[in-house]
Amino acid sequence: MSQIEAVIFDMDGVIVDSEPYHDQSFLEIWQEMGYGDCHGIHLPDFYGRSDRVLWEAFIEKHHPPQPIEQLIGLREQRLIQLLRDKRPIFDGVPELVQRLANRFPLAVGSGSAHRIIDEVLAMRDLRRYFLHTVSSEDVVQPKPAPDIFLLVAKCLGVDPANCCVIEDTFCGIQAANAAGMTVLAITNTFGAKELGQAGASQVFNDYVTIGDALLN
Repeated sequence: MSQIEAVIFDMDGVIVDSEPYHDQSFLEIWQEMGYGDCHGIHLPDFYGRSDRVLWEAFIEKHHPPQPIEQLIGLREQRLIQLLRDKRPIFDGVPELVQRLANRFPLAVGSGSAHRIIDEVLAMRDLRRYFLHTVSSEDVVQPKPAPDIFLLVAKCLGVDPANCCVIEDTFCGIQAANAAGMTVLAITNTFGAKELGQAGASQVFNDYVTIGDALLN
């Protein structure tokens, strides 16, 4: 991929196997709020999207007394506790990051909050490899809008057309394509056929072959 000058990692479902803990943290909070199994939210519909978008859908259904900022904070803290306990960095990610950092500037473009990004990148000493991190907190429109990835490209000083994004969700693929970037997808969250249909340039089952594709 000779035209690639920078690589942008999504975080949830790409760097860290966090989707189960995202789900668990929401379900625990909803249980404590008294909604149990009656929350009416299909969590996979929100994979790749920001917490705020999910909470807005929840509030529209249930009109809880708590303000949205309080709900976001409660859920984030629960997720951080789970991530600290499990430390679920995907096998192969540290090696891929180290390989790519020898050639490309790296960044993270994530729908998660900065405090969660920082928590994850502190695991396995990954933070030092990434020049920039951009969160949905930094933009007006989160994924599937291209804003997160366009801001990453601006921070890196690289034309979006020369950026490659590693993603795992339809929402993220849509955002990267809208930004005019090459999208490589990993089958951690959805299947290869679905990711290809969503618009991924190439789909991979492991991190070694992603590295080979980018470096050869």
